[in-house]
Amino acid sequence: MANRCQVTGRVPRSGKHVSFSHKRNPRWFKPNIQTKKYWLPSEKRWIKLKVSTKGNKIIDKRGIESVVRDIRQRGEKV
Repeated sequence: MANRCQVTGRVPRSGKHVSFSHKRNPRWFKPNIQTKKYWLPSEKRWIKLKVSTKGNKIIDKRGIESVVRDIRQRGEKV
């Protein structure tokens, strides 16, 4: 899936758009995915991650080393 956060796992969700007359039409709620480069000091290299804005806040709070360790434990390649 293209729109997937590597940190939080957020994916697009389906829902309904409700008009003023309460007609319901299908729509997608897409996460705000950004491609960001982070410096990984332990490996002395840059890594690219597709993260949502929530994932970006998690990286700021916990640190890139901790987040990359969790991503690798899930089996994803970084």
